[in-house]
Amino acid sequence: MAAAVHQPDHVEKEPVPETSDEAKKMVEEKLLKHSHNADAAMKAFEGLDGQGIVITEETNRRLLRKIDMHLMPVMCVVYGLNYLDKTTLSYASIMGLKLPPSDDKNKSGINITGSQYSWLGSMFYFGYLAWEYPTNRLLQRLPLGKYSAFNVIMWGVVLACFAAVNNYAGAIAIRFFLGVFESAVTPGFALFTSQWYTKKEQGVRTSIWFSFNGWAQIFGGLVAYGIAVACRKTGTSIEPWKIVFLVTGLLTVCMGFVFLWIIPDNQMNARWLSKEDRVLAIERIRVNGQGVGNKHFKWYQLKEALLDPLSWAFFFYALVADIPNGGLTNFFSQLIVGFGYTPEQSLLYGTPGGAVEIVALITAGWAGDRYGHRILISFSGLLLSILGMLLIVALPLSNNSGRLAGYYLAQAAPTPFVALLSLISTNVAGYTKKTTVAAMYLIGYCTGNIIGPQTFRQEDFPRYVPAEVTIIVCWGVCLFDLAFIHFYCKWQNKKKERIRNAPGYVKLPNQEYNPTTSLWTSVSC
Repeated sequence: MAAAVHQPDHVEKEPVPETSDEAKKMVEEKLLKHSHNADAAMKAFEGLDGQGIVITEETNRRLLRKIDMHLMPVMCVVYGLNYLDKTTLSYASIMGLKLPPSDDKNKSGINITGSQYSWLGSMFYFGYLAWEYPTNRLLQRLPLGKYSAFNVIMWGVVLACFAAVNNYAGAIAIRFFLGVFESAVTPGFALFTSQWYTKKEQGVRTSIWFSFNGWAQIFGGLVAYGIAVACRKTGTSIEPWKIVFLVTGLLTVCMGFVFLWIIPDNQMNARWLSKEDRVLAIERIRVNGQGVGNKHFKWYQLKEALLDPLSWAFFFYALVADIPNGGLTNFFSQLIVGFGYTPEQSLLYGTPGGAVEIVALITAGWAGDRYGHRILISFSGLLLSILGMLLIVALPLSNNSGRLAGYYLAQAAPTPFVALLSLISTNVAGYTKKTTVAAMYLIGYCTGNIIGPQTFRQEDFPRYVPAEVTIIVCWGVCLFDLAFIHFYCKWQNKKKERIRNAPGYVKLPNQEYNPTTSLWTSVSC
């Protein structure tokens, strides 16, 4: 297959200059001696005795179609549930969760205050933050598919247990452990994407599975609205907010077992691929220069991740961008009520925001893969979100439809977050470095989401102006961080291109699976 085309806005693999056949042979012997450091993909080529593998366009399309049919539907549904399970708290907050205990099952909750609700929103991310790096190490050490499935099943069980909560302390414990088990999802899905797809295929597919946040917002709003209306009209023996937790939790458990059955650890144990297709599926991603995984921890890769300015730029973006996300995710139902709508209407009227997110993410992902410059294209979603939040702040309370339209526009905000997530998937080679950078990125994500709910104070209802101004400022800062990442990538590429063009440069055989090569690979950014 052809190598990736050089573009002006990407990070390329660090060249490995060798000046003689003798030096080349020495490196090959060293790699053989320390074969435990080689990527797991090398095992697929054992016994081929150096035979070349040629993949035709027709074969490539066939493989891609088969991979998409088996991976994408399950990943999309599970990622949608990942978002729905976090936002179930927002639906429950206006379905009776915050009310004091009562004999009326339609009006009985656990009696929590506004500040306690904010801490419930943040507590999920304390669990996420506490377990983020350990779970990334386990994603490297344990079978990727099986460990991910275990976490999906467990977070479904924990979420369903929320229906048994009868006080604030129990709710805090549930939210913490929900964060612990969900912390494996996003980094795990980034690894699956880099493991199965070429660099030019990864951006749009990351956007597709991430866009199911939007589908979950639509689905969750409709389900919560249906439950609320049915319980009001017919009554129920169990509180409406408990039904929401039971439905979403048990649905997640079922999808966890589907995930366990369908999603393999890597190409080499995919039951839906023939033995020949497993080798071809690995060969087709050779162009990525990343392999399919290595279980051995490498300190030099950890050091490189911690000293790389791009790693910290990614971390800073996730930290600042997710302060708005943490607030909006947990308070969007109450925000819409503040526009002048009833609680039931807020459940229904929040759903179009999911459609905006879907369109923005898929459009940006497709355009990023098609034209390159993923970061620059993702700017558009963030600018649209800033416009939406300005409408919410500037329009009077009487203009509820205009402020609601502003909320819909604000749902385009995740486009840069997903673009950077896809760049971790495509740019970072070396399994230890990839999991480290992903952990740093998601630690920033957790920290921002912990801060976010605290900006929404009960005394600011219904306008929440301090929180809304904070969101605008955070998104403005993010624009500068994205600009830095863009120009830093361009500078790095020019530097590495000079090395590639230096006299005596030789590309080693199987350098794509060589753990000693550079850890930022060639993809458009």
